[in-house]
Amino acid sequence: MKAYVFPGQGAQFTGMGKDLYENYPLAKELFEEANSILGFRITDIMFEGSAEDLKETKVTQPAVFLHSVILAKTLENFQPDMVAGHSLGELSALVANGTLAFADGLKLVSERALAMQDACEAEPSTMAAVLGLADEEVERICAETEGVVVAANYNCPGQLVISGALEAVKLACENMKAAGAKRALILPVGGAFHSPLMKPAEERLAQAIANTEFKNPICPVYQNVSTTAISDPEQIKSNLIQQLTSPVKWTQSVQNMIADGASEFIEVGPGKVLQGLVKKIDRDASARSAEAGE
Repeated sequence: MKAYVFPGQGAQFTGMGKDLYENYPLAKELFEEANSILGFRITDIMFEGSAEDLKETKVTQPAVFLHSVILAKTLENFQPDMVAGHSLGELSALVANGTLAFADGLKLVSERALAMQDACEAEPSTMAAVLGLADEEVERICAETEGVVVAANYNCPGQLVISGALEAVKLACENMKAAGAKRALILPVGGAFHSPLMKPAEERLAQAIANTEFKNPICPVYQNVSTTAISDPEQIKSNLIQQLTSPVKWTQSVQNMIADGASEFIEVGPGKVLQGLVKKIDRDASARSAEAGE
């Protein structure tokens, strides 16, 4: 069974999507539609902008979404048995499996990005990568650290990301190192994604989701919150809202996909981060990048 997976923020690079725009008429049409919906030429930033330009949340999230979704639409044999996305990538997955229309998905991504950016600016906050500690140990240290700090991304065994208020994350990092972590490194991100500090963004996104049509998908999505196969549009909505303040349970999602019969993981979008994580979660798993036109 084929499992298509979609990356999140951080996978962006200068020039992303340019080959699709130049070689596929449908891709060019969708990129131009996106420029119109967003009210600025995101293609100029994607194709020619600097790494710094691409790092701004309101640009990054739509850029990664567009690259993933438009690449999926160029695949001639796109017949997923299941899909999943890492954080932002979940919205790409929901367009790919027919739950959301392209334009609706892009509008939600844009609203999500703006809401998250506003939440980030409300309080100094950050995220940090922790390597070499068991999940339970990371959770314990977060719980015992003063201030808001939580486990935010379960990327693969021995690799977690924590998220929260700036000083609490710094303190937690010191505590992680003292407990034997190989590394506890503050990440260059704009705020505390997937933590309680995203509550204002969650409320704003919930309103946008309530006004968007969610259809029955062509295959289940394994969502970050539930980690299990979901096909019910109402349940998909609920999980998508909770995602902003809940951890991304990627390890558990991949394990469940494999248990349910996934034999090949195909990463659709910029970068190769997810296939690397899949291989770390299960060294016997088959994982590769999608190639345009295949």
